[in-house]
Amino acid sequence: MHKFLSVCLVCVATILPGAGRANDLSNDTSDPLYLQAIEEILTKTDVSYWDHILRLGQGVSYGMNNRLSIGANVHYQNDFNGDEDGFSAIDVGGIYRMSGAGDNIISDVLFGFKFGGSSHVRTPYYADSTYYAGVRIGRQWAGMTLAATVKSSWIFDDTRGMAFIDFMPEAYFRTAPNWRVGAGLTIRKATNKDRQTGQDYDQEWLNFKVVRQFGRTQYVGNLGYEFESDDVLLGFSLNILF
Repeated sequence: MHKFLSVCLVCVATILPGAGRANDLSNDTSDPLYLQAIEEILTKTDVSYWDHILRLGQGVSYGMNNRLSIGANVHYQNDFNGDEDGFSAIDVGGIYRMSGAGDNIISDVLFGFKFGGSSHVRTPYYADSTYYAGVRIGRQWAGMTLAATVKSSWIFDDTRGMAFIDFMPEAYFRTAPNWRVGAGLTIRKATNKDRQTGQDYDQEWLNFKVVRQFGRTQYVGNLGYEFESDDVLLGFSLNILF
């Protein structure tokens, strides 16, 4: 944990001097407090590689009004070191804004349900019958956003059932008109290990992202490091706002 915190402090100190150059927030779909406007459609296509597994994903969300967006996503994974290949559960959920930027502090409620998917892929990312709920809170400025999310998930399965909670603080900086950088933590605590493999789902991730904006399109590079296993995640996302 000491190594975890030390690296975080160094990263924040490195990024802070570049913060403060403003840009339009309405198209900044990688902002941790982003919520699309009425009738806007956001598509997110992502690919990542971690622990010998390649994951491909597609998500779509729709702005119902200025407070509510709904969406769905699905992922497929290919396991190069085993047989855990298949589609994830379909994730259907939403974000409801309780207080907006006019109140200085932004607060949202997150909720959703996952169903279907292959029984041969690993919990918790591809588990069947998963409910989740959470809150995110933070504040946006012209040049930066500070936010934190707490999310709890419950997996109902006879052999792989579990519950876990994620705490995810994030700092996000608009460093230039078309560039952004972000750094965040993901601390996960699970109720139990995988009963079949003994895998421990407690995790401590340090995450970085670099974003290039072209109008209403964003190209996002992601890098993650997990402290317990020393695993590294590499990823790329394409966000398009219609």
